[in-house]
This record gives sequence, C-alpha cells and structure tokens, in this order.
Amino acid sequence: MSDVEPWAMRWQIRGDRAACHEVIDLVQSALTNADLGDTVAFAVRLALEEALANAVRHGHIGDESRTIEVFAEISSCSVRLEVADEGTGFDPSSVPDPTADENLTIASGRGLSLIRAFMTDVKVVPPGNRIVMNYIP
Repeated sequence: MSDVEPWAMRWQIRGDRAACHEVIDLVQSALTNADLGDTVAFAVRLALEEALANAVRHGHIGDESRTIEVFAEISSCSVRLEVADEGTGFDPSSVPDPTADENLTIASGRGLSLIRAFMTDVKVVPPGNRIVMNYIP
C-alpha cells in the first residue's frame, strides 16, 4: 500500500439507483487511487451497495424522493463509510441471523450480515437509521 493523501467526501443524494451508483463509482475511484487493492475495493463496494440498498428499501420504503446522507473517508490505511436515511430506524438485534437453519428461506437480514462480514467494524447508530462502517486492511 502506498502513502497517499487522505480523501474524504460527503453527499446528500436522492434515494434512487442512479444517485447511489454515482457515489459508489466515486468511492471506487478513490479506493483505486489509494492503492488498497482489489480485495479491499470489493469489500467496500459490497458494503456500500448493501447500506445504500437498505436505506432505500427499508429506511425509505422505496420512496426515492427521500434523501440519503453518505460520507466516505479513504486513506492508505483505512476506509470509513457512513450512510444515513430519513427512516425511523431499526434495532439491529431484531434482524434474524440469515445463516440459522430456520431463516435460510427468509430474504431479510442478508445485507447487514454481508456488511458485517466484509467490514472490520460496523455500528448501527440509534435510532437505527445511520450505519458507520470501517475497514482496516
């Protein structure tokens, strides 16, 4: 990994697919410039995609006119992402474990599980409409 200047950006976007993809593409470009490698780029992209999809699907219940706040900070030694929606939030302990036998056919909970699997540290900030994710290679 090279020593590059830290990069940070904050967005307020509409919760639609095009706006979400623009943010994802900008974050991916910053990851490439930070020379963190393909494994980190994959993990961060997946986590960001899932967090944004959850904001639109669950936080905003599909209402694409609502706003999502996104923050990304990338350096040669860490990645920090924050995604906040305008929804009422949720209790992360109430999300069923998608790997438990009784939940294998339930579609819910996989996004949060993937985020937790691919990021080093994940916090859902009460009341549950903001997620803070860190990756430390």
